[in-house]
Formats: sequence, structure tokens, C-alpha cells
Amino acid sequence: MTELNTPLKSILNFRDVSRFVNEATGSSRLSTKLLYRSARPDEASFQDRQRLVKEYGVKSIIDLRTKTEHIEQAQKRDAKVKASAAIPQSNDDVAEPLKIPGIAYHEINFNGSAFSRMLLSKLTYFEFFKLVGLMMFGYRKDAIKILSPHMEEMGLIGLAKNSLDVCTREVTQIFDVLAEEQNWPVLVHCTQGKDRTGLIVMLILFMLGVDQKVIDDDYRLSESELASEKEKRMEEIGSIGLSEQFAVCPPDVVASVHSHIQEKYGGIEKYLEKAGVSRQKVDFIKSKLLAEGS
Repeated sequence: MTELNTPLKSILNFRDVSRFVNEATGSSRLSTKLLYRSARPDEASFQDRQRLVKEYGVKSIIDLRTKTEHIEQAQKRDAKVKASAAIPQSNDDVAEPLKIPGIAYHEINFNGSAFSRMLLSKLTYFEFFKLVGLMMFGYRKDAIKILSPHMEEMGLIGLAKNSLDVCTREVTQIFDVLAEEQNWPVLVHCTQGKDRTGLIVMLILFMLGVDQKVIDDDYRLSESELASEKEKRMEEIGSIGLSEQFAVCPPDVVASVHSHIQEKYGGIEKYLEKAGVSRQKVDFIKSKLLAEGS
């Protein structure tokens, strides 16, 4: 696997996606300094925040996290927000204290209402009402534990496939951001920059016709890039009843996602069309990321 050291030491799993592809293929097929991926940049040092703006020229950040994740991060930074995810604040409101000046933010909760409904559909009536009761009284982690066995059964591959099927609104929102000239260069991230971010990057690279092995290498690189916080991450996911499979990057995720798109939708562009992404937007994003002559 191509090695790529994280250039921003306070932002884990950060890399220029096109640069990784070009180095892995020994080519200049993709235009660099346009599309970045990373884990959450909330705890970035002042120096790395400045580098994101001045050196990497990031104009927009697509943040795929939930409101609850934003609240938890804000609390870690002693931001003055309430603890309950049920408070009447938007995702944008609770994310505000952690934003980097000079960058436009697009909060797109990839695990939004459609994803939640998909998970809830797996529950028995007893599990559903128990979960609702726990959430009402603020026992969020205990509520999530009710969902955990169903998430374990699906695994990362099942969750990725289901996300593609039900999160089409969110996919369209992301591609809407990518289809606007003023938003480039773009950084896409979630909490670890591994699964939700990985899935969006897969879609983009599938669309660009990048070799599946290279896409797999990019996805799996996240495991070593996140190694320094794996122990802490294991504690976090263990507290909600999830196993180690959610802290690693299995070797068959990319192949399974690609096969799912081919078999169910007939290819990436037909999937994007079904999701609501216009041909014009696909062509624009291709023109941004494919180097001239590619």
C-alpha cells in the first residue's frame, strides 16, 4: 500500500485524495490541491488551521457528522452548549464554536432521518419503545445500545450498502456542494474520516474511473492513519455496544460497495442519477478533478 504521512499532525487522516491516487498509479491523471479528506479538524492547532486556509487553500468543509457528535466535540472544547441533542438548535448552531474562520461550512448529517428510519425498521416494537423512552430521558448511549446488535449484524459493508440505498438526499446535497465553483478546494470529513467520508470519496473516485485497487488502498490507509487513537476509539464504540469491526478498515468494503452499485443500479452514474444528481453536476465535478488530457 502507498504510504502517505499525514502532513497536518493535529488533524488525523488528512490527505489530498488526488495526490494519493496519482502517487499510487504513477500518473498525473487527477488534478491535485482540490479534494481533501480527514478526520474531524475540531482540535486542530492554530498553525494547522492557518495551513488549511493559506497553504491548502480550503474554501469549503463538508462535515458529515450528526448534531450529537458536534455537541460532544463542543463539550470537549468547553464550548457553551447544552448537553441534550434534543435542544432546539440546528446542526449548524452547535457546530459553530469549532469552525475555522475563512472557510465555508456545509453540515450534511449523512446519518440523518433516512438512515435513522432504516435502523429503526430493524427493531422489534419492544425495542423501539424502549429506545424512545431512553432518548426522552436523555440516556442516549443506552438507547444506541439497542441498535448496536442490528448494526453488528449488518457490519460495515451492510451499513455502507444501506447508506447508499437510503441516504440519497444526503448524497445529492454533497454533490450539490461539489458542483459549485466557489466551494473548491473542498475538505470532506466526519469523525474519523473513515466510513462516511470513505463512502463519499469512493463514489467520487468510482465516478472518475479510478482503479478499484487504488480506491481500496485509499480507504484502507485510514486504519494506519488513525492508529494513534484506536484505543480511545475502541472505548467509545465499546460503550455503545459495538465491536472492533467498527474501528478498522476491512479489505472487502470497496469491492462490496462497487459490486452493490453495479448490480443494483447499473453503475455509478446511474446510481447518482437515481439519487438526484444531474448529469450537468457530474460533468462539472469530473472537469474539476480530471487533469487535462485524462
